[in-house]
Amino acid sequence: MAEKVYAIPNVQTPNVPVKINPEKCIGCNTCVETCQIDVFIPNPKKGAPPIILHPEECWYCGCCATDCPTPGAMEFNWPLPLKPRWRNKETGKVSQLK
Repeated sequence: MAEKVYAIPNVQTPNVPVKINPEKCIGCNTCVETCQIDVFIPNPKKGAPPIILHPEECWYCGCCATDCPTPGAMEFNWPLPLKPRWRNKETGKVSQLK
């Protein structure tokens, strides 16, 4: 009989490193493979967005959002002291790292 393993995510603080749009995320797990710190784990449901397991350990390098192949699936959430100073003049939105 296979042993069940449970992963309990840490409580997310207001500084969630990324915002994942579950309607656009295809569950490819590119962000899981790219993250140097292992902030994410694959979702056990095939095609579902990854689980943010350790948000407080994020280094805010942006690799996950930069390498995401699906436009709009993942938005990097810069903490206030690290927010880039460039914005789209028309929308006011912080430009993605792509």
